[in-house]
Amino acid sequence: MLKNKADWKTMCFVALATSLLIWNWNLPEFQWIPFLASCYVAICISSLVHNHVHVGIFTWKPLNIAYDYWLTVFYGYPVFAWIATHNQNHHVYNNRAGDFAPSYVVSEKNNLLTLLSYPHVSGWIQQKVNKDYVIKLWSTQRGKAVYYLSQFVFIFAYLGIAFFLNWKKTLLYIFIPQQFCLNAVLVFNYIQHIHCDEESKFNHSRNILSPVMNFCMFNNGYHTAHHMKPLLHWSELKQQHEKIAHQIDPRLNEVSYIWMIIRFYFLGIFFPSFRSYNMRAARMEAGK
Repeated sequence: MLKNKADWKTMCFVALATSLLIWNWNLPEFQWIPFLASCYVAICISSLVHNHVHVGIFTWKPLNIAYDYWLTVFYGYPVFAWIATHNQNHHVYNNRAGDFAPSYVVSEKNNLLTLLSYPHVSGWIQQKVNKDYVIKLWSTQRGKAVYYLSQFVFIFAYLGIAFFLNWKKTLLYIFIPQQFCLNAVLVFNYIQHIHCDEESKFNHSRNILSPVMNFCMFNNGYHTAHHMKPLLHWSELKQQHEKIAHQIDPRLNEVSYIWMIIRFYFLGIFFPSFRSYNMRAARMEAGK
């Protein structure tokens, strides 16, 4: 059933997210702990979406289709959208010219304002990309276009029924976690590329080496290795990173995600030494 036995962990997170939704929905009154747990797991779900669109996790196609729909409703947007914007664009250009939403699309700076604005700007740009992709498919592979459009129908129906049953619970336990999931993946993409050198073989991405984060985010922290081998299963990324770690600039290997956020976006406001070093700007100033 599963292509890689490591994805039993994926199935555990699927069960956990589903259970938290059912638990929250059936509580007689709002409780912070299960609500926050649901939001945190939603952030983790963004990695499941990312992993699945690179390589379907099931050996049987109908299960991959069912999983597409499950991811769609927990992610908050049809998962096919990753194909045109991520697989066929970001992994081709990797923050270079041609990337629809490079990390510097808002500004060459890296601060709290650019961090918070990037998901909205990037998301807006990607809407047109996905629209054009479906229109093209409608002329060339109509069956696939219909399937992708059915993901829109599915999520609208899901949300419509949920809002009809209880609009307050839908906002709290479905819509808000979806927003965490949608925005988290764009924030991660921004952080993992901003101020890196997109023309470098090994310094095009920032890596987060925290064991806790990589456990919850399915090794998403090993971003250089992922870009070098995008079809490599998430469970093998740590080993791949260790093979190339000595060739990556140490400034791009962060040991703590939280400490990096504090340094770059809070302490950096007052102390320039805590800000990220702009490798891209340094390369352009050197005329390379």
